[in-house]
Amino acid sequence: MGALRPWARYGLLAVAHLLALGLGATVLQALEGPPALRLQANLRAELATFQAEFGACLPAGALEELLGTALVAQAHGVSSLGNGSEARNWDLPSALLFTASLLTTTGFGHMAPLSAGGKAFCVAYTALGLPASLALVAALRHCLVPLLSRPGAWVATRWQLPPPRAALLQAVALGLLVVGVFVLLPALVLWGVQGDCSLLEAIYFCFSSLSTIGLGDLLPGRGSGLHPVLYHLCQLALLGERPLPQGMV
Repeated sequence: MGALRPWARYGLLAVAHLLALGLGATVLQALEGPPALRLQANLRAELATFQAEFGACLPAGALEELLGTALVAQAHGVSSLGNGSEARNWDLPSALLFTASLLTTTGFGHMAPLSAGGKAFCVAYTALGLPASLALVAALRHCLVPLLSRPGAWVATRWQLPPPRAALLQAVALGLLVVGVFVLLPALVLWGVQGDCSLLEAIYFCFSSLSTIGLGDLLPGRGSGLHPVLYHLCQLALLGERPLPQGMV
């Protein structure tokens, strides 16, 4: 690409990006389409069975209206399932998870403010909290980079490695450290504590949180004794290793 003009290079990159989007969408459609259709068919069968058994006791459309109201509430993190002894939807641990997802830009989407005051507070809180989080990340970066560079420098000096090979070795070692400490280890802990998720699902949750994707389809359950806010505190430490704009370093 070095011989191409800038506009041609950007055009090729844009086309490659669109092709990658199309490829990803095609693969996901092939993988997720059939399970979604099966789930939809099962849901319709359950609904038909319920209406056949209890339809005479309900007015027409009452069940659909109730389900619609429940789904709208569920989209805001409010659920009436369970008994009255369970924690509230906006208890302190849930609120901590929500604020942590704001400041780390993860945005799980499992909860959303209902009141106008809550939405206004989220705007102001995020506008003030994100710069503070970036300042913390910059401070962590200054502390962690020299510390994590020492083993690589010692190995390079000990083995008399050339700079390119030493840099590659340090990058591989740091990558393995990140995967082990921030993905595999938390996944093993969540897998053991949660009890109702597989190891793959735990790894999937840790990776989506670490990459700040935050799809929100998997969350550690309440009462498990380990809250994901602890994971987000470690996540901030890892974000300190990411390159920052010059104005923030």
